[in-house]
Amino acid sequence: MTEMAAPPSVATPPEAAFVPSELARRDTDRMAAYRRNLDFYRGVQWETTSRQRQLVFNYARVAVDKVTSYLVEGLSTACYPANATADSHDEGLQGRITGAESLLEQVRNENGLDALDYETEIDCAVLGDACYKVTWDADAERVRVTAPPVSGLYAWWSGDDPSRVWRVASRYHLTGEELLMLHGIRLQKRSATVTELWTEREFRLYVDDALTEQKPNPCGFIPFIIFPNLREPKQFWGTSDIPALVEPQRELNRAVSQLSRILEFSGNPIAVLENVDEAQDIRTAPGQVWSVPEGARAYLLDLLQGGGVRLHIDYIDTIYRTLHDLSETPRAAYGGTEKELSGAALSMEMNSLIQKVGRKRSIRSAVYHRRDAMVLKLAERYAGMDFSHVTHRTTWGAVLPDDSTRMAQEEQGLVQAGIHSRRSAMDRLGVRSPETEFRLWCEEREMILGMNQQFRVKGHE
Repeated sequence: MTEMAAPPSVATPPEAAFVPSELARRDTDRMAAYRRNLDFYRGVQWETTSRQRQLVFNYARVAVDKVTSYLVEGLSTACYPANATADSHDEGLQGRITGAESLLEQVRNENGLDALDYETEIDCAVLGDACYKVTWDADAERVRVTAPPVSGLYAWWSGDDPSRVWRVASRYHLTGEELLMLHGIRLQKRSATVTELWTEREFRLYVDDALTEQKPNPCGFIPFIIFPNLREPKQFWGTSDIPALVEPQRELNRAVSQLSRILEFSGNPIAVLENVDEAQDIRTAPGQVWSVPEGARAYLLDLLQGGGVRLHIDYIDTIYRTLHDLSETPRAAYGGTEKELSGAALSMEMNSLIQKVGRKRSIRSAVYHRRDAMVLKLAERYAGMDFSHVTHRTTWGAVLPDDSTRMAQEEQGLVQAGIHSRRSAMDRLGVRSPETEFRLWCEEREMILGMNQQFRVKGHE
């Protein structure tokens, strides 16, 4: 009988083989793209420099900022019972839901997440990727949320599944004073490169290439959430909004600069002399008198004749429309409409922007949900809080302005007909904490009914 050979084993390289300095040779194309996109966003848009006038109308930056403003509008979190039937059987569930909402609101205020989220989304749209880091600050005894630059982040994922990240390295520079203050490490030189290596089980800290600290992961999970601006199919790293705008933006800068030079020359006209061998003191000024020989002719060069400027303006308008189309931000997104539009008509006018924001929000909903989950886990781990049977989800504001009065009337009818719950109605109307608001409404209703019975109000005996 033939013996079956054992399958060959795959040797896993030890963690000690990790060399931080080798990260500089990893993802070089991604880092180069980050620099190009960021420079373009900042206004470095001409391919070559010249002594001639080179105007920059940074439409790319305005488009990114505008889309981001629509994206983060009304960003919030709503907490609910994890099980719809558990609410009536668990007496402490309402208190845990309120505690979860209060904690998430406290973390948002303490970390300035309204501003941080906007800045991070700008960064994500420009570079193509962004990151949040959620940790526990033992000194302040609170959850800390930061957004480290993705140019210093490296990720490893499981085979063909980019959603399963098993290791993350964060690389940054610190001075000797900062290193001593943050990590208690005394440095013999002015600065060093620090690398944090995280897995679900272990944390390692390297100063340059020297391993200085190794311990179990204090969070219990990898505290980084790396996410793309827009995801390319089957890819981990995302795509930026900038590359689609590079060509039309550069052409707009060139066309406007050219028109500007033509207008400048027309404001300072060029004198043309024909059949003249030599000329002196030929200037264009009010009351200027020219003396030219017989048979000669003098005139001013008119660069605007024949409607030439109109051609330039029409071409610039064409580029301008192209920029609107490629950035998916119609002119109406900037508040400029040629006529009054109804809600449906405005929605059609802004449809491209609504779709772009929707694509981004489909990615961000999972990101902010995961960030909130990390916050709650750290609070349970270090602050002893209990959030069992509590779930949450990310809520967004409307992209287009809504008629709140009409919407409230619609929700009132839906609630009375039993189609919507009060919590769903408050969710749609933009109430940040529907569960807390519903509890306050119940308490207020109970108090009013008690007062009516106490004072024997007619109809409430």
